[in-house]
Amino acid sequence: MASFKPTKIQVYPKLGEKVTQDTLYWKNYKAPLHIKEFGAITNIDFSPVAPHNFAVTAFTRIHIYGPFSQEPVKSFTRFKDTAYCGRFRSDGQLLVAGCEDSVVRLFDVSGKVALRMFKGHTKAVHVTDFISDRYQILTGSDDYTCRLWDLPNATELNNYQEHTDYIRCGVASKLNRDLFITGSYDHTLKLFDARVDKSVMTMDHGQPVESLLLYPSEGLLVSAGGRYVKVWDLLKGGQPLVSLKNHHKTVTSLCLSSSGQRLLSASLDRHVKVYNTTNYKVVHNFDYAASILSLALAPDDESIVVGMTNSILSIKHRKSLEDSKEISGQQRRRPSYRVFVKGKNPVPKQDDYLVSKPVKQHLAKYDKLLKIFNVTKALDTALATWTRHRKPEITVSVMKELDRRGTLKNALAGRDEQALTRLLNFLIGNMVDPRFAPVLVTAAEMILDIYRSVIGQSPLVDRQLLRLQELLEKEIDYQQDLLEVMGMLDTMFASSFPRMEVPCPGISRANGLAGGDGITLRPQIQAT
Repeated sequence: MASFKPTKIQVYPKLGEKVTQDTLYWKNYKAPLHIKEFGAITNIDFSPVAPHNFAVTAFTRIHIYGPFSQEPVKSFTRFKDTAYCGRFRSDGQLLVAGCEDSVVRLFDVSGKVALRMFKGHTKAVHVTDFISDRYQILTGSDDYTCRLWDLPNATELNNYQEHTDYIRCGVASKLNRDLFITGSYDHTLKLFDARVDKSVMTMDHGQPVESLLLYPSEGLLVSAGGRYVKVWDLLKGGQPLVSLKNHHKTVTSLCLSSSGQRLLSASLDRHVKVYNTTNYKVVHNFDYAASILSLALAPDDESIVVGMTNSILSIKHRKSLEDSKEISGQQRRRPSYRVFVKGKNPVPKQDDYLVSKPVKQHLAKYDKLLKIFNVTKALDTALATWTRHRKPEITVSVMKELDRRGTLKNALAGRDEQALTRLLNFLIGNMVDPRFAPVLVTAAEMILDIYRSVIGQSPLVDRQLLRLQELLEKEIDYQQDLLEVMGMLDTMFASSFPRMEVPCPGISRANGLAGGDGITLRPQIQAT
């Protein structure tokens, strides 16, 4: 008696991810290094000066990490409450930070105690930055004001009270010491000039503004708030250029790559998206374990640092050439495994008596049911939720096997409303797939023949049949359009070949044509 042959599952080619230069560039990072901080990480800032240490603001501390250190090389802990927005000066010698207690503190990177304390705000200060002349500081607070401070004298220079809600982001111009921009929860961005007492430009983001970024040329401004990232042209009076909506939750942080050709945005949806600044399309995506509050790129994109709500600091370092050589060396050493499989495939000699060891055959559940001719349960097993969603080729292969046996109609018959609905859902989801269409069209015809008499008795089944009908009508329209396009292409290809007159002396003149007159033959193309 012949042994049972398992159902042959058709293997279809998978469409892999399109590999681009951006994919290769942004995937060329090592496994992330995770460091546990004391609270949610609200800000990360890299020092502009080598060795490019970075300051991490979390809870009541600011830690400074070296490029490859796992422990902080410096800590500032003299905050009475939550610290915010620790930022370096352009020479990397000073660091300024706001605090929940409304006091702005200035630190020397080589010291521990605050050099200056700026008092004047009445609520938490979430925004701090150095003006490009190095001797002034910009601050923004929950008291709806933004202020300029003189660094040597620790005195207030200007106070602007134009926002009507919390100021949570701001950026100072690196090219002009008098210009700075703030973003507020009142949905507006305001450009200020320190030489006048009010803002000179206002833009409406439409959502509470969480982050701002100036391009190196400072002609373009990027704002993030809600699910939107928007680009504004400052040279055209704040005209909006692009509005991007690629995140599912609030966008919290922005940064630019070292070349300025890629824009990165981080969000509470746990994703970091990389945009091409030419067409603003997403070219890469990073996934993280928790919602992201802060993001920073090291100079030359040597590392990506992300701060999350679960107090985890994630650091990815770029792979070096030595790492790549080490990996390739490990790959070359792998063939040593052949020691362990020695003698696995011996060739018997002429006089040897070969004793074969029986191999136990493990059958899938649907094959076990097919083996005992329980075709209905075999099809139900193949229609299980995980199988029909993740591996539809298994379901289709079982249907194909049942059709080959001539029992597909029996397996489809005798179903209740729920089972029939599940079957119709599978047909609707996969009918137009060219890989499955030949089998599923046959199954659909059988279902209509079997259940024709009960149509109209179940509103749910009737809706599924109408959806199936609409789907097939659309697919037929698509096929007709494609046939028309193919006809047009055939005409274009035919007309692109030169037409040559070939004499045919064997043709009679009785038909009114001279030998070869008016007869044109298309040249034959021989494969070389």
